[in-house]
Amino acid sequence: MRLNFTVNGQPHEADDVWEGESLLYVLRERLGLPGSKNACEQGECGSCTVYLDGVPACACLVAAGQAQGREVRTVEGLADGEQLDPVQEAFVEAGAVQCGFCTPGLLVQTHDLLNRKPDPSDAEIRESLAGNLCRCTGYEKIMDAVRLAARRKAHA
Repeated sequence: MRLNFTVNGQPHEADDVWEGESLLYVLRERLGLPGSKNACEQGECGSCTVYLDGVPACACLVAAGQAQGREVRTVEGLADGEQLDPVQEAFVEAGAVQCGFCTPGLLVQTHDLLNRKPDPSDAEIRESLAGNLCRCTGYEKIMDAVRLAARRKAHA
């Protein structure tokens, strides 16, 4: 099938896509957007989280055919050209980026959280990020990064 959809604000077309192929595969292998990571392929780790029509989704669980005519925003699409999103800047500054495997999903999920709840409590942060697994940081630096991003967005 031919897949027509919008990715990071740009129209894209991919040919010879099998409808059961994952959106994650299409993004990484067909469109060359390696930001979203392929870790568990079961929707358990959150490393492949993208926006699908403005709602966070695990791209490994979305069949490519389901993306037809829809809008996808990846971690690459959070930045404005070379200017990082405040969430991305906060993760770098707080040292929340270790191996980087979980980072794309955490960034998208944090971005979504702060759009919905500009000043989340620690409990709300933990609940929002519960589907994102990290094996490196122990989560404290991630919490610091989310808090920092929230403060910066509040003063922007």
